[in-house]
Amino acid sequence: MNNMIVSVNPHVYAKDTTQTIMRDVLIALFPAVIASIIFFGVQALLVEVVCVAVAVACEWAFEKICKKPVTIMDLSAAVTGLLLALNLPVEIPLWQAAFGAFVAVVVVKQFFGGIGQNFANPAITARVIMLVAFAGTMTTWKVPAFTDVTSAATPLAVIAGSEGTLPTLLQMFLGARGGSMGETSCLALLIGGVYLICRRVISWHTPVAFIGTVLVLTALLGQQPLYQVMAGGLFIGAIFMATDYTTSPPTPAGKLIFGVGCGLITVLIRVWGNFPEGVSFSILLMNILNPYICDWTKTKPFGGVQA
Repeated sequence: MNNMIVSVNPHVYAKDTTQTIMRDVLIALFPAVIASIIFFGVQALLVEVVCVAVAVACEWAFEKICKKPVTIMDLSAAVTGLLLALNLPVEIPLWQAAFGAFVAVVVVKQFFGGIGQNFANPAITARVIMLVAFAGTMTTWKVPAFTDVTSAATPLAVIAGSEGTLPTLLQMFLGARGGSMGETSCLALLIGGVYLICRRVISWHTPVAFIGTVLVLTALLGQQPLYQVMAGGLFIGAIFMATDYTTSPPTPAGKLIFGVGCGLITVLIRVWGNFPEGVSFSILLMNILNPYICDWTKTKPFGGVQA
């Protein structure tokens, strides 16, 4: 009897675990993986396998060395590795992809205490570090296979003034364009997003606020809003990374603020910044502001007093 734990009711049981949630995310990413192989070939699968394998191996090795419980079966390391891979150019050297997976899992995740304690999304942070460290290979794009697209430049680069012609809107939606191998197919990412919402893994608030803000602001600024919405990493960022449980707000109001902030920063960087793309930077910056958003939007318990 002395070992019993007494807590205030109600007592709510949920069948969801970290493993089941991460499994759903992997399932939701499967259409994007298939699209990456269709458009960029078997090399895309190789990069994905390397990133996932290195991420899982690094988590296992770090936890063994530190004599911590091994958590690779919760699938969070696999999700981090796959998200990182889908945010990389298909021709990235494999050793650089492996380095990115190491940074994501060990430096960003494990150094801060493991899952649930990292201050920023590991895949996004690793991508930003790689963009700074390997600027050449991280901005070299391959023309998608089996398409009539002739320019390897990303649509955002073309809009910003680089040489090349824009793909059609249908090509943009399907994924026949230059870019990171998992970000090009809006159709595949939307299928994954709908699956996650139906499974109640994520809510609509952050993705809709993020994408809607970019659409409205670029329309007001005359920046080809339909291309801006479908270009770059907006869909994969809004659906799969801005919704990360640890680094985004839990309340609906907080999610909306987070999404609008991401969209605003993305547009500022795309229109006036030195980089044609701003999704990764916007999510990382909003991750840093997340504790403040959580504090501003926290709910008051029924019958409680304002903290």
